[in-house]
Amino acid sequence: MRVAVAAALMLWTGAAGAAVLNYRVGGLDKPQRENVQAWLGEAPADETARNAFLSTARERVEKGLQALGYYQPDIDFTLDKERSPWLLSIQVVAGEPVHLDEYDLRLAGEAATDPAFERYLAEAPLQPGDQLDHAAYESMKKGLMTLAQRRGYFDARFSVSRVAVEVAANTARLSLHFDSGPRYRFGPVSYQGDVLSTDQLTSLMPFAEGDPFELARLQEFQSQLQRTGYFRGVLVRPQIDEAVDQRIPLALDLAPAKRHSFEVGLGYSTDTEERVSMVWRTPRINRWGHSQETRLEYSAINPSGRVTYNIPLTHPLDDVLQLRARLEQNEFGDIDSDQTEFGVRREMHRDRWIYGYSLRHLNERWDVAGASQNDDYLLPGFSLAHKYREGALVNPSRGLSQYYLVEGGSDQAGSDLDLVRAYGKLVYVHSLADERHRLVGRLEAGAVIVSAGQRDELAPSLSFFAGGSQSLRGYGYQSIGKEVKVTRDDGSTGTVVVGGDRLLVGSLEYQYRFRPNWRSAVFIDAGDAFDAEQFDANYGVGVGLHYLTPVGALKLEVANSISEDDPDWRFIINIGAEF
Repeated sequence: MRVAVAAALMLWTGAAGAAVLNYRVGGLDKPQRENVQAWLGEAPADETARNAFLSTARERVEKGLQALGYYQPDIDFTLDKERSPWLLSIQVVAGEPVHLDEYDLRLAGEAATDPAFERYLAEAPLQPGDQLDHAAYESMKKGLMTLAQRRGYFDARFSVSRVAVEVAANTARLSLHFDSGPRYRFGPVSYQGDVLSTDQLTSLMPFAEGDPFELARLQEFQSQLQRTGYFRGVLVRPQIDEAVDQRIPLALDLAPAKRHSFEVGLGYSTDTEERVSMVWRTPRINRWGHSQETRLEYSAINPSGRVTYNIPLTHPLDDVLQLRARLEQNEFGDIDSDQTEFGVRREMHRDRWIYGYSLRHLNERWDVAGASQNDDYLLPGFSLAHKYREGALVNPSRGLSQYYLVEGGSDQAGSDLDLVRAYGKLVYVHSLADERHRLVGRLEAGAVIVSAGQRDELAPSLSFFAGGSQSLRGYGYQSIGKEVKVTRDDGSTGTVVVGGDRLLVGSLEYQYRFRPNWRSAVFIDAGDAFDAEQFDANYGVGVGLHYLTPVGALKLEVANSISEDDPDWRFIINIGAEF
């Protein structure tokens, strides 16, 4: 059969004609067919190319199958010259594949005792008894060399690299001897300038001089330097050619950030309406890494200004002392409030948790139906926060955000009343098996305990309110809370919302992504801000249309209360990620 086919191919190659050639391959599964087609390449476009294609077709088909471990295929060709262009039909029976009956894989050098190589070889593309696959073999070699480079084995080489095939027996022997040589280590770090103190540089390094080299640690070091905000550019260069006794010097190229930066922003949300903001940042004030941020924001609902001065302690990123000052006006329900605050906070990052220890002095003045009050509070507190996410930063496929705060004050220690205040918030995101479907859940809870008879003296910012685009979406911003009756100046009576000493709000939302950057949503919100034992759930439902942007989803939503008689629909505009 093969002699006849070869003779026919010779006749075809001697034929002259202007037509080109198409081909089709049958009898193979998808991976086999795709590999054979890759070896055959594009169909010829002229007579000369066609003749060359026909004369080498068998060899290319065989090589395409051998690459996958099939060394004894049965190949038949049929050429239809009556068509225009000609059609070459290639019918193939792949036969039995070759398997690895001998597997001689050896590690020499320090890598022989490196657990990373042990893990890699346990999951390597080829294992004893596997079907021979030359692409997998090359991938395994490349993987070993890549791992060696990433872990500091810069003298690594293959002393033996061979695959021997016994075609008649459908067996193969793999011989791969990898000599890693010695593992290099981190040497001294050098840089010019006084941007960082020695202690700061040491605290940012995830390794010490003399530790085994590892590219991941080098990348982490560069990332840590970049995250400080002290630099507009960071490059960590391992100088392998200058290594002495397998110790690699590291050279830092650090381009300091601009001394000052300013940002001006315009925005709108349903809660606070139009907003103008300006931020002034000084990323590095001195060689100890002090920094400051001044933020001014204006909206009709809550204009504010705040300054934060940061002092690194044991680590520029993970242990920072913050000195804070804040001025803010706010509308809490039917209360107008003016707040002045000074505080100090130590923030520490440990294993993705953020621990905060704080002490703040709050002076708050507020008016309710013409009556004014002014109180001072000295509040020590502790907070705990954690975020876990999978997928895009601003559009995670899964994630959980947690925040907890406890603070208190005493009339014996700088506060006008005794209180303990606790607050917690959870946001959960979960995509179903088909990631077009997404669930978002939210839960908020809080409580304030005050001395008997002092409940009415609790400042609005320490009470709880509900309602708005981040709370109960069928209700106005901070419109839900304890209501009290008041007598107005004209003698009439009415009720005003003064907030509650308890908070319980939950939300469940289903989202469906019908286009890459568009999704629809339907949600239900429920909860109340209330005084103890006066819980009265408020419910709101709504639908939304979200457009996914690089800074989070732009959300257009309509919501309605189902707890009130004849409520108005509320239109909501918001932008941002869930957490």
